[in-house]
Formats: sequence, C-alpha cells, structure tokens
Amino acid sequence: MLKSRWFEVVCFAVAFVIVHAVLWWLTSVTANLPLGDVTITYRRWIETGLHAHSWVGIDSDWVYPIVAIVPMAAAALGGVAAIGTGWLLLMVLLDAVACWFLWRFRALGVRVVWWWLVFLLALGPIGLGRIDTVATAVALVGVAYVASRPAVASAVFTVAAWIKVWPAALVGVLLVLRRGHRRGVLTGALTVTALVVLVDVLFGGAAHLLSFVGQQSGRALQIEAPLATPFMWVAAAHVPGAAVFYDTEILTFEVSGTGTHLAAAVSTPLMALVVLAGFGLAVWAVARGAKRAEVAPALALLLVAALVATNKVGSPQYIGWFAVPIVWGLVAGRGSARRFLTVAVLALPMAFLTQLIYPAYYDQVLTVQPWILVVLTVRNVLEVVILVWAVVLVVRLGLLAKRSRDTDGRPTVAEGRMDA
Repeated sequence: MLKSRWFEVVCFAVAFVIVHAVLWWLTSVTANLPLGDVTITYRRWIETGLHAHSWVGIDSDWVYPIVAIVPMAAAALGGVAAIGTGWLLLMVLLDAVACWFLWRFRALGVRVVWWWLVFLLALGPIGLGRIDTVATAVALVGVAYVASRPAVASAVFTVAAWIKVWPAALVGVLLVLRRGHRRGVLTGALTVTALVVLVDVLFGGAAHLLSFVGQQSGRALQIEAPLATPFMWVAAAHVPGAAVFYDTEILTFEVSGTGTHLAAAVSTPLMALVVLAGFGLAVWAVARGAKRAEVAPALALLLVAALVATNKVGSPQYIGWFAVPIVWGLVAGRGSARRFLTVAVLALPMAFLTQLIYPAYYDQVLTVQPWILVVLTVRNVLEVVILVWAVVLVVRLGLLAKRSRDTDGRPTVAEGRMDA
C-alpha cells in the first residue's frame, strides 16, 4: 500500500513537471506574446516603482486590487530584466502548493488534482502568464478548507480577492450558505481586509485603495466577450462602422459598431441581475431542504459563470476562474462529484478552444477570420451553457430536496422551521 501511494505521488509529480514544462515552453515559442503582460506591462509597473518611486495602487490609480503588486514584485526579485523567468517560477510554485493542499481530495475515486492538471494543459500558456493564475491558485487552497474550516477558507478567498476581485464571490457564497459559521466567515474576510487596508494606509495609498473599482467602467466591448460575438460577425461581414480597434488607454482590443455601446452598457446591470438571482435561487433551494454543502459549489459556479459570460471583458485568462468552483463541486461529496462531472468535462474543450483563440491564432481573431470566429463562438456558447447548467442545478437541488422531504414524510419547509 505504501509503495502504491509513493508510486502515485511520483507519477503525479512527473506529470506536474511535464505539464508545466510544456506550458513554460509554449510561453516562449507561441506567437502573440502569451507572457507579454508580464514582460511588458508588469515589468513597466515594477520599474516605475523602483526607479521613479511611483507605485501603481499606492501613488496612482490602478486596474487591480493592491495585493496584486506583491507577486509582480516577487517575480522581479532576481532582477526586473528577468521578471518573465521569475514569474513562471512563482506560478509553478503556487500551482504546486495548491496541488499539495488538494492532494487528499478524490472525486469518484480519482484525485481531483489530476483534473486540474489536464485543465491547465488545455488552457495553455495563458494558464501561467497572468495575475489571474495567482488568484486561482490561492482560491484553490481556500477550497481545501471550505468544509473543515470555513473561516480559514474565507480568509484565503479574501486574499485572492485582493489580488483579482472575482474570488469575493466565493466569500459571498460562504456568508450565505455556511449556517452556524457566518461569524467566522465574516471574521476571516474582515481580518484580511483590515490588514490590507492598514498596510496600504501606512504606505500612503489610501486615496487609491479602491481605484480598481471604477477602472473598467468606461471601456467598450472586448472582442472575446460573449456579448461581443454577434458584433465580431458583423465586422467579419465588413459592415460599415463595425471593426476591431485597439484601446490605448485600457491596452486591449475592442469591437466597434452599431449596438456595441448599448451592449457594453447593459453588461454590468445584466451581470448584477444574474448574480442576485443566483443568490436568491440558492437561498430558495436551501430553504426547501437542499444540502448547503451541495448548493454552495453550484452557486459558486453560477456566480463565476455569470461574471465571465455576461462580462464586457472577455480576457482568455478568465476561463481559468472556472477551475475553482469545479474543483469545489468535485470535492463536495460523491453526489456533488457525480453532478459536476458533466461540467468538468465541458470545461476542458472550453479551455482548449480558448488556447486556440489566444495565443495560438489571436492575429486571425483580430482580422476577424471566419474560421476562428466559429471557434470563438463555440467557446462563448460553452460559457453560457455552463451558466445555464449551474442555474438548472441549483433549481434541481431545491426541487429534489422538497420532493425527498415530502416522500419521507418529514415536515415540509412550510410546516417546519426555516433555517437562515
């Protein structure tokens, strides 16, 4: 038995090294600069801080929460010129730490870390080449504590949220669904936030602490976003006024044309509506007797899918976010693992199609070539499918719980006490 366990550890370690070696290699040989954000943008921010003593997020507004500067600075410890190598080393280390925390979890007899490794390979070099990688790895560590120590999970999710905002949704899931642990969940989140605010204030960054909140508000539709897909096809048809352009302020490619401003304006209210509806459905399902431990990952997936599918920003690294709620669902018990098997499978082609879009053939996306627009459309449809699947799952959990309670002859919610 001991030999078998060591053999499994060795096999996974070898696979981990091979996958990350392939991803590392792809960052250097693939076209369209998959590590460009690190070697150009992150490097410029660190150089400006070191040489001009002007740090983004402290001395000026910034697009990211302030803790995001920590891994960027850490990657430059070996010299700003070598920030690319430092970044990749840091990402490999963080992925290894996440795997170590998740190693004990199995889904239907298979260790969940194997799925994540395949998912990373499918996603390609973008799985290492953005700040989102840090937030995802940190959030996966939080998943390991959801069942046993929700206060710790909340603290870890909050750390991730101060790197990239989206893990804040996971804290919201815990607050709504962890009955009896809400004080601990809230304490964990507030403690981390208080420490971040304190350090930021001590460094003189109070005026820019929340600047990331409004940094994305004025932007148009990014070309990879699901809401931009119809307009990309219009641009491919050479309709006057419809075209791909580069936003020099936001540093991203966007699409113009009739209706794009309306779609961009609708994006945020639509996202808020879907998120609020998701929380409402989860509370309803639990009130009908659904198990909180099973509803929680379903709600987490719904929220992440909503943040991606209704977003006017469609950056390829966003697909990596899906790993966290999917892993959560796979480790939340046998019943949850069975349900999440479908979406775990769907996420793999979605990730691979993302790799084709960026970085592999991004130049053809920019020139709106029809074949790559088909790839983009299918990928975006999968995002929406996963969102719908998550909504249906939450509803089904509520309906099945009610049916089970009625069949067993136990009091229904209407007859018994509703737990908040």
